[in-house]
Amino acid sequence: MRKLEHYISAGGKRLRCGYTTGTCAAAATRAAAELLLADVTVPSVEVSTPSGIAVVVEIEESDRGDTWASCAVRKDAGDDPDITDGILVFARVARCEGADVVIDGGPGVGRVTKPGLDQPVGAAAINSVPRQMIREAACVAAAAHDYAGGLTVTISIPDGVALTERTFNPRLGIEGGISVLGTSGIVRPMSEEALVASIKLELKVLRASGAKDVVLVPGNYGHDFATGELGLAEEHLVSCSNYLGAAIDEAALLGFETLLLVGHIGKLAKVAGGAMNLHSRVADGRAETMAAHAAMAGASAADVALIMDAATTDAMLDILAERGLLEATMRSLTARLQRNVAHRAAGRLQTEVVLFSKQHGLLGASAGANGLVARHRLEAGEWQ
Repeated sequence: MRKLEHYISAGGKRLRCGYTTGTCAAAATRAAAELLLADVTVPSVEVSTPSGIAVVVEIEESDRGDTWASCAVRKDAGDDPDITDGILVFARVARCEGADVVIDGGPGVGRVTKPGLDQPVGAAAINSVPRQMIREAACVAAAAHDYAGGLTVTISIPDGVALTERTFNPRLGIEGGISVLGTSGIVRPMSEEALVASIKLELKVLRASGAKDVVLVPGNYGHDFATGELGLAEEHLVSCSNYLGAAIDEAALLGFETLLLVGHIGKLAKVAGGAMNLHSRVADGRAETMAAHAAMAGASAADVALIMDAATTDAMLDILAERGLLEATMRSLTARLQRNVAHRAAGRLQTEVVLFSKQHGLLGASAGANGLVARHRLEAGEWQ
């Protein structure tokens, strides 16, 4: 398989880019249209992507009948850890009445079941930019062979049904397969922009469902504590990964009324120290933050030094517990955490926080957290 030779630098490494499912669909469409209209089987096609990068894509499978033709392209995700890497994307092109290009999804391409996504409810989950690329590919082939009639293009992804459970699609309201995505046509490995965009999309879908309250969790620990220990309903939980600040901004922009942050001390100690991007490459300061609040709670210089030298936040908590300072330190740290989150929200929505560790359980909660937890609980009742 021909690979895209375009590279970027990320995290100090030279990483190879790939191309999106949208680019695959457009390339397969061009090849299938050539086969239908000119009875020519092409080994590869060139696709101009919205990013300005032209890619040459090999065609792996070709077939045709009297009124249709089908071709497939194998997805190349480059060095990005994309679960769709290596899958086949098929385009089936057929003549139809009229002069338009009609695009739909076949097996393995999901259907939109909730408002707030790029496509309306009931449509195939083929986003706007891929649709435009597919349409242009079909029109280029039609013009090259003086065909003025209409074409139907059906995109199928045989592995899509099996892959969908490994994506956010079921939560977003895309059922029966995966989405055909891509705004640039190019996959840039470990793209922070793409991660933030996915968080924003999940918030948008939740808001479009009518929800006014959202629970942000930075990761799996937060998710498990929120659903397990706090008994919160799954529907309003959104994982913000390391991008807390961006998630708060988007929640405010979308008009959410309340935001409850539930997180592990290992992440939220950074927020108490002022960080809003929690990736270890960007921010840490956990020991410094814990040590400062311990000192304000009465820790000795020797204890502060022990906290500063501790390898993990759990080890820091153990020191505080042994000195009888855990409760006071967590009360101080939680207050600062709530202050920083509220400052980022800037009065645009109510924010509350819940802080925990796996070893010590609930560590702290802001004054209004109990009320927001009650809104999200599967069963009513006090939790503290």
